[in-house]
Amino acid sequence: QVQLVESGGGLVQPGGSLRLSCAVSRGIFSIYAMGWYRQAPGKQRELVARITTGGSSRNYADSVKGRFTISRDNAKNTVDLQMNSLEPEDTAVYYCYARVEPYGYWGQGTQVTVSS
Repeated sequence: QVQLVESGGGLVQPGGSLRLSCAVSRGIFSIYAMGWYRQAPGKQRELVARITTGGSSRNYADSVKGRFTISRDNAKNTVDLQMNSLEPEDTAVYYCYARVEPYGYWGQGTQVTVSS
């Protein structure tokens, strides 16, 4: 069973930065398309960013374009999300996701709170 463990969440002031990291074990990381999702209280889970297996293609939600950057290191089996210029609306639990058809795997989530 593939395991995903997120880290790096926390409390940050508006305008600040955080870097989330997701470590993947028990699988062939390089074949997984990876993504970050988030879920705010009372809202549905939404895609934040995703990256292809080799890292050549990345997609972002409109709300985070220009502020967030997704990256992966296939040698270390990790995928990161650099979050800059954070806004209170970015407050949510952030989840790492790995996909290799027809399977998908989720991490347990890490809380990000943006507040003054």
